[in-house]
Amino acid sequence: MTDESKIAGRQTPPRRESIAPGTVYARHFVSGDRATRNVLADLVNGLTLAGLDADDLATVELILAEALNNVVEHAYADGAGPVELSVEMRGHELACKIVDSGRPMPTGDAPDPPLPVIDPPVEMPEGGFGWHIIRCLTSELTYHRDRERNTLSMRVPLTDFG
Repeated sequence: MTDESKIAGRQTPPRRESIAPGTVYARHFVSGDRATRNVLADLVNGLTLAGLDADDLATVELILAEALNNVVEHAYADGAGPVELSVEMRGHELACKIVDSGRPMPTGDAPDPPLPVIDPPVEMPEGGFGWHIIRCLTSELTYHRDRERNTLSMRVPLTDFG
């Protein structure tokens, strides 16, 4: 049962949205760990059918998993809420957009924190690498808040599409 189903009190899959020209994938869903996993699995399947190779698929999945998990953990820390994900093919890159109505980014911009200090084997941080991964693997990363909605947009360069 998806998180959307639990909230609605019924068991139904997340609904598919109409897909505009050039869009590879568009989905509205209710935030949550399981919903994020389901959406990412569906996205990877769709991008596989669209012809993306395994390396590009892994990159896109990693970036969006990090970003969507941040929405679940931070924007909606107090409870589930709506999320919109769209992924559009634009030449040799994917334009990705995540929109939510959760808490705003604390600084008003996408985070760019320093890397966590690593002291192996004594201490390995559990987190703190997500925004570095996102920033290193994307281009044109932007965040803005408008009318109580957060929008994170990014482009993912593809190495071998077609």
